[in-house]
Amino acid sequence: MNILSQIKDNINKVMIGQDRVINLLLASIAAGGHVLLEDLPGTGKTVLAKSLARSMDLSFSRIQFTPDLLPSDVTGLNYFDQKEQRFVFREGPVFANLLLADEINRATPRTQSALLECMGEGQATTDGETRNMKKPFFVIATQNPVETLGCYPLPEAQLDRFLMKSTMEPLSQAEEKALIDRFIEEEPLHSLTPVTNADQILALQEECRRVFVHEDLRSYITALMQATRSVSHGHTAEGISPRGTLALLRASQAYALTEGRAYVVPEDIREVSVPVLAHRLVSGDHTYEARRDRIKRLLGTTPVPTEDWSRP
Repeated sequence: MNILSQIKDNINKVMIGQDRVINLLLASIAAGGHVLLEDLPGTGKTVLAKSLARSMDLSFSRIQFTPDLLPSDVTGLNYFDQKEQRFVFREGPVFANLLLADEINRATPRTQSALLECMGEGQATTDGETRNMKKPFFVIATQNPVETLGCYPLPEAQLDRFLMKSTMEPLSQAEEKALIDRFIEEEPLHSLTPVTNADQILALQEECRRVFVHEDLRSYITALMQATRSVSHGHTAEGISPRGTLALLRASQAYALTEGRAYVVPEDIREVSVPVLAHRLVSGDHTYEARRDRIKRLLGTTPVPTEDWSRP
């Protein structure tokens, strides 16, 4: 059993009915990217993030974003230590392996941007001094899609720093009953033990880059990207940037790993296309749902190559 399967099985000791979201999170970890979860409160986003951190024996911190949160509350600050008679840097919660940025759209753009350098460059600069983030570094940010009062929409530059955007899966009646049975007497999260560590995760990220992508599938990815920049269905679109192209490539490689393969197949690309591309789409569509539907239409109209995808 590979590392990703072990992590998934461990998380499933706590979570119920979230296989798709867990696969996407694990693919993001392997690809070295960040995830934005948009869903209502109480759907298990925090529990999922904590389960992921405990399964990988990673340091975990959580920031509750509010309108009065300052950038220094995220990255840390220098203060004068009377005992030492010198300025000392106190690390902010961003200096963890896994950061849960809860309700990120409630913070002001200035505070949101404090995460931008951390997510994009793997470093934070305070008072002119740059400090590297811990490795691996992974952000799970959440936002409530319903409430808008006192919220600040994430700018395109911030959205582009997330490898994927997804939602939690609704529970069936049977799954909800299983949730009650599991939690009625115990708190499974408290007894969760690690199945891997930071060094193994870093090795996994290196392995991800070696997953084989057939030449025809590379052309398929570029065909999808070109299609996002075309004018169709009455939309004027600038499409998705080359950064999005590389994000789709890396996410496809990582998703192949979650399926236990060392090579990508078309289903990997199609599975991650909406989570990777919809929030990056620059077009006349102002809602995420409209952008998501446009990506689905492009997947339905772009020819899928047929080949033996394993390494020749």
